[in-house]
Amino acid sequence: MKRLVVITMMLCAAMMATAQVETSVSYGPVPSENQLRWQDMEMYAFIHYSLNTYTDQEWGFGNEAPQLFNPSDLDCRQWVRVCKQAGMRGIIFTAKHHCGFCMWPSAYTEYSVKNAPWKNGKGDVVRELADACREEGLRFAVYLSPWDRNHSEYGRPAYVEYFRNQLRELLTNYGDIFEVWFDGANGGDGWYGGANETRRIDAKTYYQWEETFRMIRELQPKAVIWNDGGNRGDLRWVGTEAGYVGETNWSLMPSKGDTPFHMLHFGVENGDVWCPGETNTSIRPGWFYHDTENEHVKSLSKLMDTYYKSVGRNSTLLLNFPIAPNGRIHPNDSLRGIAFAKMIDQVFKNNLVEKATITRNSVGDGKTVTTILDFTQPTIFNRFLAEEDIALGQRVKKFTLEALVDGRWLPLKDELVEHGDGLTTIGHRRIICFPTITATKLRFIITDAKAQPVIKKLGVYLAPELTADIPDSGEKKSSALHLFFSSPRQILIDWDSEQTFTGFRYLPPQDGSDGTVTHYTLWTSSDWVHWTKLASGEFSNIVNNPTWQTIRFPATKGHIIKFDADRLHSGERIGYGDMEFF
Repeated sequence: MKRLVVITMMLCAAMMATAQVETSVSYGPVPSENQLRWQDMEMYAFIHYSLNTYTDQEWGFGNEAPQLFNPSDLDCRQWVRVCKQAGMRGIIFTAKHHCGFCMWPSAYTEYSVKNAPWKNGKGDVVRELADACREEGLRFAVYLSPWDRNHSEYGRPAYVEYFRNQLRELLTNYGDIFEVWFDGANGGDGWYGGANETRRIDAKTYYQWEETFRMIRELQPKAVIWNDGGNRGDLRWVGTEAGYVGETNWSLMPSKGDTPFHMLHFGVENGDVWCPGETNTSIRPGWFYHDTENEHVKSLSKLMDTYYKSVGRNSTLLLNFPIAPNGRIHPNDSLRGIAFAKMIDQVFKNNLVEKATITRNSVGDGKTVTTILDFTQPTIFNRFLAEEDIALGQRVKKFTLEALVDGRWLPLKDELVEHGDGLTTIGHRRIICFPTITATKLRFIITDAKAQPVIKKLGVYLAPELTADIPDSGEKKSSALHLFFSSPRQILIDWDSEQTFTGFRYLPPQDGSDGTVTHYTLWTSSDWVHWTKLASGEFSNIVNNPTWQTIRFPATKGHIIKFDADRLHSGERIGYGDMEFF
């Protein structure tokens, strides 16, 4: 039995909204101690580093030579210092990605750092990073890809034993692990010991997750398990790698059944297990380092938008920092990450609630609660924060915000909401962003809740205005053009004069995957008759990671571009968020 804190508001030392005490119990599913500890981390880093770094790929095929791994200046302490200064409280490391190359000297395969030139085969990246994390006070975790495009037995029972043996090495040799991360990409083309074939598996049954989870619980009892591969773990994927979760976000899921996008993205209001969302995204367009992306590190504005749409929507943020070929985080990434942390501190350092008088009134069964913050004088602000005591369950379904401006109560809307569902769910933390206003009072009304709300913190803040902060890359784009669809799967762009083209960028739709181009061909012409192919290929992982896709090609003259969608993920017509030509 737990004690329920009923939200009769009063000021505490930090001037947070706290409560009088009344005997009661928690409501509905509640988080475990592991899940509570994980949620409090709020932001932690992903580190992607493998042979892909040296082949300029996102997904290795499994036949890449271990000799490629020979960084000139690998420094795990630099990674940790950067991540710590960027506000990250832990690091999840890709110990093995889909190519199967192990970043530790696994006893179960020759395809690892023990057969790389780096440190004459005596190196262990997992060990160096785990030690560096503990020296700097960051928590450590591992990513182990279930899919292995190198192993000859993948798809057969023998591979599952191999996979568990590798996992056991990681969970017993490197100290405490806060999270175990299993990618949902499973089966497809691979080298597979020279077979060079496609292998399909049933992700729900092949890995025998129940036994694997039992082993994790035994070896790392304080770890949470992330898994979108067909079995319910402690945490869930939010359905996209673009860096946001639904504005309605329940930390609940059904214990059984499939998980369509709407469940992943928004949670399930009446779910019977606590399974909160983790928002994973990269500071660059790709997960692994690519030299062509050095000028496309996410802007400070974009990172703050990501923060508000992840941590500010009852999720955590798992932000990726790829390692460059020299074995270090690139300066562009580190500087942007550090600026991100400083901006978060600047936004939330001054809680205006500390200067307000708080009054509260509830009606009926206590599920409708009105809280008024009286600032006594005109006060400028543009952010609102609320937190529930999730140890007692997630309760709030809907709420409204109103500001008293010149004697009139005006509604405040979240300018970051995509679906227009209003202000819904709070959970561990909810941040509402709205245009800067000057008001004397703020009214926070919980209009619908499952049970009496338990609000443990309120915050009101003035965030500084942000401007574009990425230097011009020097690539100029002409505005004198005409764009039209010549067919549902072809776009033609006609410039008024001849151009010299060197590259193209495609941003897929940001509101769903319909129309997303997965395979393309790009052409140019100067006379509408003779066409020159500029490039063709696949946008790898574009559905899960719908960010800018950059194509480079030799400088070619023309004034017409033809973009053919050779294959769409779904739908019948090309969809796009934006396009750019260099």
